[in-house]
Amino acid sequence: MKVAIVHDWLVTYGGGERVVEQMLALYPDADIFTLVYDKKKMTTHFPPEKVHASFMQKIPFATKLYTKVLSWMPRAFESFDFSGYDLVLASSSSCAKGVITPPTAPYLAYIHSPMRYAWDAYFGYYRASGVLTRFFMRRQMPALRQWDYVSSQRIDTVVANSRYIARRIQKFWNRDAQVIHPPVDVERLAPNGRPADDFYVAFSRFVPYKRLDLAITACGELGRKLVVIGAGKQGKELKTIAARYDGITFTGRISDDEVANYLQRCRALIFCAEEDFGIIPVEAQACGRPVVAYGAGGARETVIDGKTGVFFDAQTTESLTSALLRFEQLEQDGAFVAQDIAAHAQQFSAARFRRELQAAIEETQKRVAGTR
Repeated sequence: MKVAIVHDWLVTYGGGERVVEQMLALYPDADIFTLVYDKKKMTTHFPPEKVHASFMQKIPFATKLYTKVLSWMPRAFESFDFSGYDLVLASSSSCAKGVITPPTAPYLAYIHSPMRYAWDAYFGYYRASGVLTRFFMRRQMPALRQWDYVSSQRIDTVVANSRYIARRIQKFWNRDAQVIHPPVDVERLAPNGRPADDFYVAFSRFVPYKRLDLAITACGELGRKLVVIGAGKQGKELKTIAARYDGITFTGRISDDEVANYLQRCRALIFCAEEDFGIIPVEAQACGRPVVAYGAGGARETVIDGKTGVFFDAQTTESLTSALLRFEQLEQDGAFVAQDIAAHAQQFSAARFRRELQAAIEETQKRVAGTR
C-alpha cells in the first residue's frame, strides 16, 4: 500500500512532529510531504529521502521566512500530486489539511487546531502586528478563511487532538471530529520514588501566551521557590519580573533528561497557558508530580482536579495564588499519590495513540471503499 503523510512544515521538533513519527511507525515506507524542510535540524527524525518539500523550499531562507508568506501556502499544498497513493494522512495546524486527494484514496486529517491566526486568535495577532502586516491581514484573511473552510470539506475523516479542538472544528468548519489525544512519551518517564523537593517548576517556550509571568509573580508573592525551564523572545522581560523576588531561578534550554529530573523532584508543575492539548502537563504527571493548571483548553482533559492537580479559573496572579494555596493544603492532606498520578498519565501513551489512529484509518478505508 502506497501511503502519503502531509505535515505543515518540518523545521523544528515538537508535538506535531511526534504525531508524524507515530504515523511513520504505522507506515514506515510512507512518503512525507511538507511546505519546507530544514535538513540540518530534522534529518535525525525525518531523513531527506522520505521528504518531499513544496516549491516554497526554493525561496532563499525558506525555513526561516515561511510564516511570512501565508497567502502562498494553500497553493503550495494543493500543488502536491497524490495520484497513485492508496492512503493519505495529514497532521495539520495550518494549511496541510488542504491537499487535494483522489476520490478513491481514503484521506484522514489529524487536526492540532484550525489555523488560529485566521479564526479565534485573529484579533490578537492583528493588535500585535505592525501597520503593514495589518494592511495585508485585512485584505488576505477573508479569502484565506474561505479556502480553509472549503478545503476542510475534502477530508474523509477529521480527527481532533482534544475535545477542545473538536469544538473549534465544529464551530469553524461545521465538521464532526473524532477525538484521539496525541502521543506523549510517557514510557521514558516515571516517579523517582522520593518525596518532592521544595520548589515548583514552570516549563515552556518564553512567549507571551504561555503566561510564565503568572507563575513568577504568584510564587514570588508567596515566597515560594520556582525553577523556570526554557528560553525564548520573552526571556529578558521574564527575568526582569523575577528580579523583584528571591527564589526564582532560570535554567535556560536543558536536555530531556535534565527536564525529567526537575519534574520528578518538584512539588508541582505550574502550567498557565490555554493550550489545544498540552504535552508538558502529561509529562509531569508521568513523573508522578501534580499540575497546577489554568482550567481551560486541553488541560481540562489531562488533569483531574483534586487527584492529579488543581485548576485556577482566571489568568491572574490572584487566581493562581489561591490555587497554589489550595494545592498545598491538599498536598499536606495526602491527596496526591505519585504512582496514581503516573498511572493516569499512561493513558496518553504512543502505543494507545497508534492503536486508536489505526482503528480510525481502517474505518475510513472501509467507508470509502463502500462508496466506490
